[in-house]
This record gives sequence, C-alpha cells and structure tokens, in this order.
Amino acid sequence: MAELRTIRIDGKDIEVDPNLTLIQACEQAGIEIPRFCYHERLSIAGNCRMCLVEVVGGPPKPAASCAMQVKDLRPGPEGAPSEIRTNSPMVKKAREGVMEFLLINHPLDCPICDQGGECDLQDQAMAYGVDFSRYREPKRASEELNLGPLVETHMTRCISCTRCVRFTTEVAGITQMGQTGRGEDSEITSYLNQTLASNLQGNIIDLCPVGALVSKPYAFTARPWELTKTETIDVMDALGSAIRVDTKGREVMRILPRNHDGVNEEWISDKTRFVWDGLRRQRLDQPYLRENGRLRPASWPEALSAAAAAMRGGKVAGLVGDLASVESAFSLKTLIEALGGSVECRTDGAHLPAGNRSGYVGNAAIADIDDAARIVLIGTNPRDEAPVLNARIRRAWARGAQVTLVGAAADLTYDYHHAGADRAALSRLLDEAEAQDKPGLVIVGQGALREADGAAVLAEAQALAEATGARLLVLHLAAGRVGAMDVGAVTEGGLGAAIEGADVIFNLGADEVEIAPGATVIYQGSHGDRGAHRADIILPAACYTEEMGLFVNTEGRPQLAMRANFAPGEAKENWAILRALSAELGQTLPWDSIAQLRRKLVEAVPHLARIDQIAESDWQPLPRAELGRADFVNPIRDFYLTNPIARCSPLMGDLSRMAAARHAPALAAE
Repeated sequence: MAELRTIRIDGKDIEVDPNLTLIQACEQAGIEIPRFCYHERLSIAGNCRMCLVEVVGGPPKPAASCAMQVKDLRPGPEGAPSEIRTNSPMVKKAREGVMEFLLINHPLDCPICDQGGECDLQDQAMAYGVDFSRYREPKRASEELNLGPLVETHMTRCISCTRCVRFTTEVAGITQMGQTGRGEDSEITSYLNQTLASNLQGNIIDLCPVGALVSKPYAFTARPWELTKTETIDVMDALGSAIRVDTKGREVMRILPRNHDGVNEEWISDKTRFVWDGLRRQRLDQPYLRENGRLRPASWPEALSAAAAAMRGGKVAGLVGDLASVESAFSLKTLIEALGGSVECRTDGAHLPAGNRSGYVGNAAIADIDDAARIVLIGTNPRDEAPVLNARIRRAWARGAQVTLVGAAADLTYDYHHAGADRAALSRLLDEAEAQDKPGLVIVGQGALREADGAAVLAEAQALAEATGARLLVLHLAAGRVGAMDVGAVTEGGLGAAIEGADVIFNLGADEVEIAPGATVIYQGSHGDRGAHRADIILPAACYTEEMGLFVNTEGRPQLAMRANFAPGEAKENWAILRALSAELGQTLPWDSIAQLRRKLVEAVPHLARIDQIAESDWQPLPRAELGRADFVNPIRDFYLTNPIARCSPLMGDLSRMAAARHAPALAAE
C-alpha cells in the first residue's frame, strides 16, 4: 500500500491513499459528492460532470473528482496540504449549470415515471439544481429499445451516463449495448436491435440513475413508499446472495440486491430478481390425501393423522430438498431417526463426504477469487450455476488471472485454457502441477461429483489444490445442501441406501427426485411440482420468503433468511408442520418455538450460531482412487427452470424458451 498523503477537504485535514480518486477521498471524509456516471464497481467514464469540485491552486475551473487522483494534486504553498473545496460558489454554480444541461431534453414525466421516488436525477435536481431553466427549445425524443422481457426502456429519459454499457461489457461480459452518434444525436442502443443475452442483465435497472431502464414485470404495480422492505437471503443458487424483498400486503412485488462484499457485492442473477411471480402460482394452500388414485382436499388434523398412521410401524426414509432451511432439515432428521429411519439430503447423487467439512465445502471463501492468480474449474459452468460468482471470476481474469477449465466447453464470458472434458484431463493437470507462489483456487462443481467416481474426482481436486498451494471451493447448486450436510442429514451409501426398502418416504421439498411406485410418499412443500404429483399425502408449507430460516452458502457461511410475507391459505412453516406431526406420532420434538429449535440446533452444531462468518474447516484429504473415463457433464440443462418456484414462474418459462431459441442451430435460407 502506498504511503498515505494528507489533503485538506473543506478545511478539514485527512490522510488518504494517493491512488484514490478525489470522489473516494471525499467519501472517506464523510462528504457527499453528487454523481451520475461514476460507480465504484465500474470503470471511470467521467462524462456526466456532476461531481465537479474546486482544486485550490489548480486551473481556474472546477475539476471532475471521479477522474482525478489524489496523487495528481499539487501541494499548497510552502508544503501545505493540497486543498479541495466541495461547497464553494464556483462548485455550486458549476453543479447548477450541469443540472440545467441535463434537464434540457429530459421529459418532465415524474408523476408517471416508474422510477419516481427512487430517481437519482430527481433527488439531485432538488439538492443541487435550480428551480428554472433558460431553455425554451423543444425537447429531443428517442426511440425505445427492445432489450427483452426483463428491462423496459424509456430512452427519452436517458442522460447518457453509460453505466448500463459499462456493466454489460465489464461485469456481465456481453457486447450488445453501446453508444452511437455525437452531440444531440448520441444515444444508447443495442447492436442490430438484439435483446440482451445475459443472466445478469437485470442489474442495469438498479444502475440506471433515471427512469430510462426499469423493471418490465414490476412496472406500474407499486410505488416505493407503499412497499414493506425485508432484508433476507436468496435461495435460487447456493451463493446466498443478500437481497431485499419488497411486499405489498401479502404479495411479493419485487426482489432487489443488497450489498455484501464477501458474497454477491451488489449484483444478483435474473432468476433471483424476477422469480417472484412464481411465488404466487401453483401454490399448495391446503392439505391433500390421495384416495382411489385422486387427490382430495383434507383438513390439517386429517392429513397429520393419515401421515402419522402411514409412518408407524414401517421403514421410514426422509429426503431433504434443495430449498430446505437448516431448521427444517434438522427437525426432519431428528424425527425420522427417532423412528429408526434414515435421512438423505444428497438427492442428486453427489458423492459429498459426510462429516468431512473440507470435502463438501472446501477451505476457500468466495472473496478469494479476487486475489487468485490461477483458477481451475472442474466439472462446472459457473455462468449457469452461479452467475454472480462467474462475474467475479471474469473480473479476476480481467486483472490477469489464468483460468483453466476441465469439463464441457462453454461460453463463460472470458477466455480460458480448455484442458479437456474428461477425467484424463484432470489427471494430466495433476501430473503437471507445480507449487505456485501466487494464490490459486480450485473450484469443483456438482457435475464432477454426481457420477459413480465422484469421490475419486473430489480427492483428485483436493490433491491438485495441495500440489499447487491453492484453496478449494466446492460449488453447490442447492441453497439448503451445505446446511443439511452440517446437521448430518446423510445416510451412508447415499440416496439409494436411504430409500431402499422404505415403506414410507417423507419428501421435504425434494422435487428433483423420481420416486419409484410402491412406497407411500408424504410430500411437504410449497408448490404443486413433481414431488406433489407423486405424493399420497400433501402437507402445504411456506416457501423461502414466508418463514425465518438459516441457510449455509457454498463457502460455509451461515446466513439468516427473514420472513417477508405470509404463506397462502392453510400452509404452515416447515418446522411447525414437523413439530405437529411429531406430536401426532408420539415422538414430540423438544421445542415449541423457532427460538427453542435454534438453541437445540446450535448445541448440536455450534458454528451455526456465528451468522455471516465462515467457520474454518479442518483440511481432511480424501484417499485417492481410480478415476473413470467419462466426460464431465454440466448438471444444469436450463438455468431458468432449476427449482419448483422457477418452474411455476411464467416469466422464467418465457426466458427459458428465448434461451433455447437463441442456442438453436440456424436454418439455412432456401
């Protein structure tokens, strides 16, 4: 780190890193500088000129604070600190002039603009602008863009800050957006009117400082002051992105990202952002019993009595689904094991080692990607499995990191060395491995662990990390998987051993599993998906926005999801259903509230009490074994339809069809 330098801002001396820009130095001093084009996670454009400040002793004109570094300042007379003024008459007049220019062509449609109440231009016009304009010319109009079903455009409002262009190019890794023309003819547009082909495109809605880019599904449904805002955690992938769920009455109206530097920074995937319409459709809102091959509605006492009767006496197995919270997995494990049964959370057949946390989590944090000089991807396509994590890998690549892929070739938005698609390529990589001085990272996907030799692949990945001095990150797909592994919801021998010979299978939201005919299936979940179609008894449960719960993300960080709204109809919280069922069975679980349940949970697994902290895992390398010969197969066939909530979302269905059409082979013209 460079030696600190003292500068004077508005008469107050402060020590800052000389590599900081003036806008960053002012922020460190607690002084707000208005801006439109500047964003701390994007490159510097310097084109809105709203962040002007006065540099004392410099040229007799204001300077753009986003484009000038502290080290560029000249010292004051007799070695005095360089001085910056952010509230002088020169600065005030300059900002008023810039705001006047910005509003020359801006339409005055705030009452019907969907950004009204959350608009940077609106706020800064009030704070730094004037109440009149000297321009009487007609305002310029622009044609709207068709960017797809997610982002609605009103380009007449655009102030050419280019945040959307820089985000799509630098973070999302697509090149469809750009700026054409000069002067009055300049406009943001898309290449050949293409729609955006990225699963991170919704972030440009948050970045747009005006109402030029707004959410198409949310448009004209609510105003920000009508919404109840709840800070919680996303479960669409295992990253555990920090999100905010906005509700109006009982319904979720939109989902927005929260900043968390260690996990998702301030980005979320499109599935996370727009899946909320799936929360309203095909919901299970009352219990059902199957009679004569057909499901009929039932009351809670009737359904619980039928479930208890089915579970008494026979062999019982429990399946923990991908979206299950730690509390519900712990409740199910406690109940099923009290009945002499077995529980399994590895419903996709992944060979994750029970009890060896370094084997199913690794020893790396997501933030380690930022400093990695070499990244090896094994059996994974992070662009589909964790888009926000993939954006982080792309940034590391842009800074010079070397990326190597062992697995199916795919467009990851960055260049990589394709070592091969089969197990032999992984063995070659290990044979050629050398210890590295710079930090490295090995990322193993679930596609590498699902085959019969999954444990051998994991052992090979651990050996590669050891040989190169790298850290290991196991990239999960299911938000509930690590937490269920932590509480020991596993059976030796995996899924097959757990359900073999079972008379009753209690399915806790495991919709990706095909259950053969024969066993009685009790399904507890939120949506009428595959699990409900196979069930003999259905117990309707809350989904992730409708109950409090712990989730442990792919790096082993416990996170707390909060309730934003209430479950529809007679649906109940997952832990409460299992508690009521245990009383019906005569195996009453020793808790009556979520607080009591958490106390028991923390007694059993102490690190779950350390919310938002990554617990250190003891490194336990697995014994190496012979690898198979098959190619690695990526586990996600369709990014938009990976869970029951997404499959119930009409918007996710539209995006899935558009993605399939985009990747379909072109037909030759006749």
